[in-house]
Amino acid sequence: MSHNAGIDDPRTDALWYFAYGSNLDPGTFLGRRRMRPRDARVALLDGFELRFDLPVGPGERAVANVAPLAGQAVWGVAYLLTHSDAERLDRTEGVPQGGYARLTVEVRAEAGESLAAFTYHSSRGVTGRKPSRRYLGLILTGARHHGLPAEYVAKLRALPLAVDERETQLELFRPGRIT
Repeated sequence: MSHNAGIDDPRTDALWYFAYGSNLDPGTFLGRRRMRPRDARVALLDGFELRFDLPVGPGERAVANVAPLAGQAVWGVAYLLTHSDAERLDRTEGVPQGGYARLTVEVRAEAGESLAAFTYHSSRGVTGRKPSRRYLGLILTGARHHGLPAEYVAKLRALPLAVDERETQLELFRPGRIT
């Protein structure tokens, strides 16, 4: 099977998915989402930027999104999935509810190979949002696990974090705290 076949090519029984957010984390992607990729390759999505602009609950928290932007690039992992795994992934990512939509992209694997893939994008972004410490931690764990470039990992580590209102609520329930 050609890894360069189009993602909707009926001759293939699998398709490439480009992960850039929490699905980089093996605990999330393999564990919680129960994905079983046939292959995984570090890859680069040129002409896009990584944003944290999809609101999660009240406050500043947001999850990752990509948006076209010339001169920018997003590192991630291309996973080769069966069509049934990709459809299940769509459901876990909120595609049926309109949270994300599939976006056809071309990514470049580390070895230089071009891969037709899909990724998730949302037009519902809200400026001023940031990742929580927990969410960014998942991305950093995945980035280190897959060996994404050190400069990119450093860029992720330097991102400003959202105030996570859940952490202040948890303070009220710590042992020994009297209110």
